[in-house]
Parts: sequence; structure tokens; C-alpha cells
Amino acid sequence: MKQNGRIGVIDYGMGNLRSVSKAIEHLGGSVYVGSDAKILSSLSKLVLPGVGAFGDAMSELKKRKLTALIRDAADEGKKMLGICLGLQLFFESSAENQNVKGLGIWKGSVPRFSKTKDELKIPHMGWNQICLKRKSAITSGLKNESFFYFVHSYYGKPKDKDLIVAETDYGIKFPSILASENIFAVQFHPEKSQKAGLQILKNFIQL
Repeated sequence: MKQNGRIGVIDYGMGNLRSVSKAIEHLGGSVYVGSDAKILSSLSKLVLPGVGAFGDAMSELKKRKLTALIRDAADEGKKMLGICLGLQLFFESSAENQNVKGLGIWKGSVPRFSKTKDELKIPHMGWNQICLKRKSAITSGLKNESFFYFVHSYYGKPKDKDLIVAETDYGIKFPSILASENIFAVQFHPEKSQKAGLQILKNFIQL
């Protein structure tokens, strides 16, 4: 198969690489998992997964010389999917590590959930629903109020509200799916979200 027919799952040491790649393969996609910049730059679609801290993630991406590759891919119009921490890394900064600059692909910040009157536990962990706000190729075939699996204490807050495809309520309404022309991101884990999660990944494969 040609290189540009494969999907690159970026390995920077912080992500559910196996479960993400297996889910894509289950749906018929061909996957490269790794950090070789030469191979990743030859692919037309990239997935940026992530579990862990914002600052550590940016440090690992820089160590592997992958930050410029991701920014260039965004500028070149390549399709990219950010998952959980991957979504947050697309922003300029995070409250988790305030002195660390993010990838800056989207303008905005990553605040932390604050305690609410309902005393909701942080991190936000478990199944929750999405409310679709607008149409997007990444949510094709997806029912409104579908359930997805979340594990996070921070969330992306874009300056451009038109990026918001779906919101989720956890004391406050926060963006759970974001999309620009070629960049897509989800705050939940599609690889852990059964049928609805697989639909998201299927849509990304078919873009």
C-alpha cells in the first residue's frame, strides 16, 4: 500500500497507541505507529493521541523533533485527529503547565475544571453525552446525545467558537469535539467508546 494511504499514529511516549492503532486497523485502516519524522511527513493523515501532562507531552514532542512536523502538517492541509491530551496540545497554553507553550495550531487555552456546587469529582471520568452544535465530517452518522468515555481534568477553550462541533455538560458545558478545515479533535477516547467511538474513527479514515 502507498505511504499516503496509511494513517500515522504519532508515538511520543504518551498515549494509548496500541488501542488506537488496533481500533483503526479493525475498521480497515492501515497504520504506522512511530516517531520517524520522515515517514510521518509522507503520510496524508496523522493521529495525535495522548495521556498524561501537557508539559511532559510538549517536552517529549520537542525531544523527538515532532513539533515542527505537526505544525507543518496542519499548514499543508493534512488531516489530523487529536485525542484527549492530543486535543489540548493543539492550543497555545494550558493551566496545567502555565509556562509551557502548546502547538498553537488553534488560538485559545486549556483551563482546568473547577469545583462546582454539585461537587463533581475531578478528573471527569466515565461515560458522558455529547450535544452536537453543528455538522462536521467527523460526526457523520453519529446520533446526538451519544455517549463517549472521558478521562480528563482539563479541556480546550477555543477563542473561535465556530470550532466547536459538540459540547458536553460536566458542571459547565465544555467543547468535546472541535474541528477546523483539516484538524479534528475529541476530548474523549473514541477507542474506548464502543460503537459511537468507532464511528468517529471510521469517519476520520474515510475523510
